[in-house]
Amino acid sequence: MSAFRSRLKKLLLGENGERPRTRSRKVFRWTRIGVLIVVGLVTLQSVLLVAGAWRNDRQISRHMGVAAAEVLSAGPRRSTIEFVTPNRVTYRPELGVLYPSELDTGMRIYVDYDKNNPDLVRVQHRNASLAIIPAGSIAVVGWGIAVALLFGLAYAEKRWFTAPLAQK
Repeated sequence: MSAFRSRLKKLLLGENGERPRTRSRKVFRWTRIGVLIVVGLVTLQSVLLVAGAWRNDRQISRHMGVAAAEVLSAGPRRSTIEFVTPNRVTYRPELGVLYPSELDTGMRIYVDYDKNNPDLVRVQHRNASLAIIPAGSIAVVGWGIAVALLFGLAYAEKRWFTAPLAQK
């Protein structure tokens, strides 16, 4: 635990692990903290994306209805559909269908929908596990960029404070 704390202290406060006293060291410190906050928010967004997809799937599974649907417009992130429920009500979900990949305009597909909220619709036999790879990719790329920035900041800080005084 103390090794983790010492590394965290170095990460936030700098190489010597002490609170910065000069303005330029404070700028480096706050920049590092800013990078960590941004990457933390990106990671949180990825986790919430997967959690939201599972919540939607659970809601659909609780009150599931099945219907045949027609794809009105198709895109990689959003596809618009139209379906008719067994009680002959036609729905066009405002936000489209969940998990819309590999759909083409004019296709006839089966969808699962929430009987209590027919705007919550997914393509049949697709679930939240499809959201893990895109969300995980976003988090991994975010952390990769953050690590590169933190190493770059450490290098810049070391160069800045070890350069001869005549060059400053």
